[in-house]
Amino acid sequence: MATTAGTAFRYEIEESEDENKYVTTTIKCHGKLLSENSAEIKALVMPLLQRGGRTVLDFSDLEHLDSSGLGALVGLKISAINRGACVLELVNLTPRIKQLLTVTNLLQLFGQKT
Repeated sequence: MATTAGTAFRYEIEESEDENKYVTTTIKCHGKLLSENSAEIKALVMPLLQRGGRTVLDFSDLEHLDSSGLGALVGLKISAINRGACVLELVNLTPRIKQLLTVTNLLQLFGQKT
């Protein structure tokens, strides 16, 4: 389990394997994903997408997401789609984050239902 320093955004990483050795990496996000730290989420997730498998971003404790953070997520999702051998999912969206994705018409991109 790893945690970043700082108060705006931090995360914990958990990895698991299913019976077919398919790796799922869950990143539990905390705090605020903002322009100051959006590069951090890209640097964290991009290598996971390149190795393949399933990457899950758990937003149950994400308080705020600004346009730069949203842009980083969209870029990562597009990279995952183009890569083909990986899956990027968002789970446990707070009402605020879900509303942002709905207003920006991005909810379906991330496989969420309205």
